[in-house]
Amino acid sequence: MLSSEHTNSLDESTDVDLDIVVRLQSGDDQAFDDLMGRYKLPVVNFIYRMLNDAGDADDVAQEVFVRVYRHIGRFKADGRRRFSTWLFQIARNQAIDVLRKRKRRPVELRAFHEEDGRDPVSPGRSADREAQLEEIGEVVAEAVSDLPEKQKTALILAEYHDHSHAEIAAIMQCTAKSVESRLARARQALRKRLGHLAGAV
Repeated sequence: MLSSEHTNSLDESTDVDLDIVVRLQSGDDQAFDDLMGRYKLPVVNFIYRMLNDAGDADDVAQEVFVRVYRHIGRFKADGRRRFSTWLFQIARNQAIDVLRKRKRRPVELRAFHEEDGRDPVSPGRSADREAQLEEIGEVVAEAVSDLPEKQKTALILAEYHDHSHAEIAAIMQCTAKSVESRLARARQALRKRLGHLAGAV
């Protein structure tokens, strides 16, 4: 159950989103800049975790926002549907398209420091420890990337973007029960694959 503080935060965020959408639908291009400021990083990070490729993430995110700009008139700014749900549905669909078109090839793993704001070496950590943590992060990223798409989407939205089960269900157009099941299977698969890392972090 969501706390009243979290609910109020969601309401405020929804109000801001709807204000931006209304302005954008009325032809205010500054609203698009405001939209990018709010959602570019979350969308890029979501797609990066779906594809496990930083270069592709930037390209796909750009296409997502092009589609949002072109089709913003389709979104009904009446408060019944959250804009972020619609946005992440578009982002998910674009990521799935890339996954379908990809030929089997080695996955390129890159540190994504420039997008998540981390310094190459965090204060208080040795270079060796930082390298170890980066290697672990790459192993985890690859394990997440290898999950079936529906499990991966649910896990990324829950663990990295802090979406509730109801929000994930709306994005994935399924039931909250299905989300719970997919999360359980994803976590079980990761525990099985990454059990050897226990205690390494």
